Amino acid sequence: MNYVVGDIQGCLHGLQKLLKKVKFDPKHDKLWAVGDLVARGPSSLETLRYLKSMGSSFETVLGNHDLHLIAIYHQVGRVKTNDLLDDLISAHDFEDLIKWLSSKPLAIRIDKQHLLSHAGLYPAWSFKQAIRHSNEVSDYLKSKKAIKFLKSMYGNEPSTWDDKIEGMERLRFITNAFTRMRFLNDKQGLDFKQKCHPSNAPLLLTPWFKMKNTQLKKHHKVVFGHWASLSGDTHSSRFIALDTGYVWGKSMSMYCIENQKIFSISA
Repeated sequence: MNYVVGDIQGCLHGLQKLLKKVKFDPKHDKLWAVGDLVARGPSSLETLRYLKSMGSSFETVLGNHDLHLIAIYHQVGRVKTNDLLDDLISAHDFEDLIKWLSSKPLAIRIDKQHLLSHAGLYPAWSFKQAIRHSNEVSDYLKSKKAIKFLKSMYGNEPSTWDDKIEGMERLRFITNAFTRMRFLNDKQGLDFKQKCHPSNAPLLLTPWFKMKNTQLKKHHKVVFGHWASLSGDTHSSRFIALDTGYVWGKSMSMYCIENQKIFSISA
């Protein structure tokens, strides 16, 4: 079985409870994660060690918190007030963990039907385009140009996509779309001001998964995390939201690819 877990955020105990609930067997099953493996929970170091030790039984995409951790390692980013990362940063294997994390993509196809990314799929992109754009960023992140990319990563512009965008602006948009996106304006521009439930958002803003994407085929499904205020509800079986706010005292959710069931445990 293939299981996809929502934002772990350094909450290893919750993850292990959920794996026990589904009777996960690393010899036969594979765990996928929507990213944000670390940050606000109490066990970021143990979480990364545990997931890395799973070898080929685990795969993840990068979330915004994971990218920020990589930036911290390269002395480009600073630890945020609410992040519990001190033991991770001072760990003897911090470098090895960062190398492992840096090898992960922003988007990945689990199979022909399912695309996985932290924040979702920008509505102008197909699955093939998404993977191609993810690879553009990964190529930088895994190279000697990583620091150059990380220094340019932060920022909200450009907010709209144009395939003619080049250089660091292009990589910044791709990164934002895969790791920070929630709402879009009527010009398909990324809006980062709102993190609320769609019912409480300004009228001119639309959740990315409500925007028409002519590139998607009928059988396609997008699995994502990042947006805890959705509480897992997109009102669509095509868009599977798995950040259900465990680190905020709510629940951790897991989606089984084969039977399309959702499993969860309470914090």
